[in-house]
Formats: sequence, C-alpha cells, structure tokens
Amino acid sequence: MTREIGRRSQLNLRLSHLRVFMAYSLLGLALSLLFFQVLRGEHYSFLSTQNKIRVIRTSSPRGEVTDIHGAPLAVSVRTFDIVGYPPDLKEAKVLGEVAAVLQKQGIPATAEGLGESIRKQYWAPYRPVTVASNLTLGQVASLVSDPFFPKFLSPTPVFRRVYPAGALTAHVIGYVGEVTKDEILSRAEEKYMVGDLIGKTGVELVHEGTLRGLAAEEAVEVDAVGRRRRSLSRIPPTKGQDLRLTLDLGAQREAQQLLGNKKGVIVAMDIKDGAVKVLYSAPSYDPNPLTWGVSAGEWGRLLKDPDRPMMNRAISGAYPPGSTFKAVPALAALVEKVVTPHTTVHCPGQLKVGNRVFRCWKRGGHGTVSLVSALKDSCDVYFYQIGLWLGADRLIEWSGRLGVGQVTGIDLPGEARGNLAGREWKKRRFSESWFHGDTVNYSIGQGFLLMTPLQLARVYAALANGGTLVVPHLSASEHPQGTDLHLPREALGWVRKGMEEVVKSGTGRASGVYGVTVTGKTGTAQNPHGDDHAWFVGYAPSDNPRYVAVALVEGGGHGSSVAAPLVGQVLAYLVGVER
Repeated sequence: MTREIGRRSQLNLRLSHLRVFMAYSLLGLALSLLFFQVLRGEHYSFLSTQNKIRVIRTSSPRGEVTDIHGAPLAVSVRTFDIVGYPPDLKEAKVLGEVAAVLQKQGIPATAEGLGESIRKQYWAPYRPVTVASNLTLGQVASLVSDPFFPKFLSPTPVFRRVYPAGALTAHVIGYVGEVTKDEILSRAEEKYMVGDLIGKTGVELVHEGTLRGLAAEEAVEVDAVGRRRRSLSRIPPTKGQDLRLTLDLGAQREAQQLLGNKKGVIVAMDIKDGAVKVLYSAPSYDPNPLTWGVSAGEWGRLLKDPDRPMMNRAISGAYPPGSTFKAVPALAALVEKVVTPHTTVHCPGQLKVGNRVFRCWKRGGHGTVSLVSALKDSCDVYFYQIGLWLGADRLIEWSGRLGVGQVTGIDLPGEARGNLAGREWKKRRFSESWFHGDTVNYSIGQGFLLMTPLQLARVYAALANGGTLVVPHLSASEHPQGTDLHLPREALGWVRKGMEEVVKSGTGRASGVYGVTVTGKTGTAQNPHGDDHAWFVGYAPSDNPRYVAVALVEGGGHGSSVAAPLVGQVLAYLVGVER
C-alpha cells in the first residue's frame, strides 16, 4: 500500500513538471508568434514571398509647362533606371558582381559606392532601390543581354524633367528633385514613394498637385531565380496635367538681354488681371543639373555664391523703393485733402526738421513746385513737406491700403512681405519713438520702408487701372479677384498727369523713346552696401494702359539713365511696337 502511494506521488510530481514545461513552452510559442507575426510580421512576410512576387513601379510623366504661346518651359523625357530590392543586395559579394556588370557597359560603379547608395535610399525591404540611373535604351539592352546580369535586378522606365529655357525661366519654373523621407511622411495622404520626383521650388512646387502624374504599378509572379512568370495585377499610369502660364517667353528673353550682366529684376504684368508677362531675376541659374542630380560640393557652391543666383529678386528681394514711392504720398495727400493739385511748396534745396537738415537731390532746389511739377522733377522737398502734413499714421495707412508690406499672392513660393514700418515696429525693433525725420524719409521711399519689385508693379497697376489692387499670377487658368480700392477718379487723374510729365519732360524721358507712350516714375534708392539702386516703374500705352513694368538694377546708380530705358523697351515689346 505504501509502495503504491509512493508511485502515485512520483507520477503526480512528473505530471506537475510536465504541466509546467508545457506551460512555459506554450508561453514561448506565444511570444515567438508575437515576435514573428506581429512585431516582425511585415518583414518575414516579405521574406517568404520575395522569390514569388515583385511589385514593379513605373513612373509617369509630369504635365508639361508652357508659356502663353505654347512654347515648352518644362517637359519630361524617358530614361531608364536599374532597380532591385534591398534583401537581394545586402551582401558585398553580390554588390561586387553588380558593379562588375555595370562597369562592362561603361557605367561607373563600385561595390562600396553601391552599398552607400542603397543605404541612403533604404526605406523598407519591399521598396525598390536604384543601382543605376539615367540610362539610354541601348545601355539597358546591352545590360539585360549580358549573361551575368543579375535576374533580381529590373530595368524600369523613368521620366526625367528637362527645362528647355534653362536659366531664362529658372526663377519662375523652379525644378524637381527626388522626394525626401520627410516629404514622404509629411505628405502621406499623397502616397509618394522613394524615387518619386516632387517640385522643390517655383511653379513646379506650387502647382505640384496639377503637374504630378500617378505611377503605374504591376504585381508580377517570378520564379526562384527572379524570372518573370505572369502578371497578377496592373494599375495603369496617369500623366500629370499640363500647365499653361501667362509668361511671354519672347518678352522674358528681351528682359534677359536688356539686363545682361547686371544684377537686378525686370517684371511686367497685365494691369487689369495681374497676368505676369515677364519675371526675370539676374543672375540666374540652370535648373537642369539640379533635377538630374548634383554633388554636395556643387550644391554648396551654388548656395554660397555671393551673387545669390538662387534668389528670386522679383519676389524675395526687399529694397527701398526710392522716388518711385512718391506716387503713394501724392495720392494720399490728394484724397485726404491735405493738398490740392495747385498747392505749392517752395524748394530751396533743403528742409530743416528739428535739428536735422534733409536735402533735395537738386542742391540748388526746384523753386516753387506743385504736385504735377514735383512728380515730374522728383522734388524731394515737396514730398518731405506733404509727408509731414499727412503724418506718419495716414501715410502708413495708405501704403498698406495699396499693398505695401503685404505679399501679393502670386503663385510662387518664397515671397517676401517687405517692410511697412511704423511707430510700433520701431518701438519693438529699436526701443525708440517715431520721429518726424522718419516720416520725412518715408515720404521719399527711404528709411525703414522696403518693397519687392512685384509689390511696386502692383501699386502702379492700381494707379493705371483706376484703383483695383490686382493679384499677380502665372497660371493662365486662374483668374484671382482683385480688390477695388474705390479711389477718387480726380485724384488718380492728377497723379497720372504728374507721371506722364515725368516721361514727357522730366526724369524719365529715356523710357519714352521706343515707340510707345509711357507713364511712370524714376527712383534712385540708397544702398548701404554700395552704389545706389536704380529704379523705374511705368505703364503703357499712356492713353489706354495695358501693361505695367518695373526695372531694378542693384548698384546701378540713377534710375533715369539706367532703369528707365529697360522698362521702355520691355513695354514696347509687349505692346507690339515693331523695331
């Protein structure tokens, strides 16, 4: 009996140990399943199918960009990439074999270089990486016919971007580049993948949603060595939509030739709807190498260039507008009834304000001047005085009403606001009060006031079209609504008369000798970094205005002799004057 009880006790003990063992085994199995199926499920699912299914992704062409007449500004051309999957390319021996095959076809490649490139491209094991790019059809044919060409690599057609006008339209069109991981994550709903192209700047960026095409995707079954067996499913490609711009390529080329080697800007647009006809910033750059890929050193040199060719001066450069601004206090003073068209001011060549003496550009003075003659001869003392009569607050209010210190809304990235400085701004910036001297400087477009060339074009478009603040735009399919400023017709008429005299017999005569009547204003703005900036802004034809144009030459000196002829010639081209 005792012996029987002992046997049962041993049996129970063994069963107990077995239960504990099975419990731990089941726990281990559960943890393994959790690891392999949940935590690493995607990875091992891929590994189990990598020798059976491949997803081949083929890019589609972006939409073309043309000027208003249909001239191509951005097109897509087909090249080929050689792609593979990271698990097939992880061994150094394999990379060496791939490099050897590529080298036989004259394609520079090393195992180390391929490994580094794959590491940079790596996103997920099921996302393909590129081992060679921008190949011709002939190169691809030679590669795939090579008996040593790895079967796990595939040639893939890729559409690359080309910009026929190059530097001529670089600041308008921009360029595309490969999407970054940050861009993929930030635009997850748009389903970008590694290797996709995306607009980086210019209209390529702003109109990305229009221009981008949708890639084709095909799931294919392959055998153990990577040979294609059959197609399982296919999503056809969708080409991006074309984009027609308001830009006139002929006028753009005219602006480029006129500026030559000067640093500066020429902008022109339709005064009624804001359609931009010319937007040229110099110096410029060639966007083609950026799209196809440049080295880090080349990119760094471009960014560090002291002439800043990457900067779009038309919308991102903020400058004192100088005497081109005088139309604003002239209009404000008339509307606010601070002066009448016949109010006169005596200009002895200077005006004392407090303890400071503010001089006119004409040392001997202009004598007695009215609004029209003050605009014609750009008399500083006259505008010093009406600026003081208006006061800083009203002057700044009217500047803001005309769009100073605001982005214009053009469909380009990187637009600057300029600087509409006032009492609060100066207090924040310098912890100083606003003085009458600040108002005096402001009234002639100097001091703290900064404007972009496009902002200035917008102001003068409003003067020319009867008081509508238009929205500049480049897309020909968009027609943004302007803002009616409800400006008194009589006040506008007197300001326009003064600017007509500028060209007829005043400081802007050099703009009116190209076969079209021009109304405008010269400007010479102080430059703390060198010679004065030369400005001219005008519209034409004077009796029935159609276009407004602005020219700025950095360090150019006098607007009357340097900038005025540029505007006159661009306006003559747009109006259609034969030479």
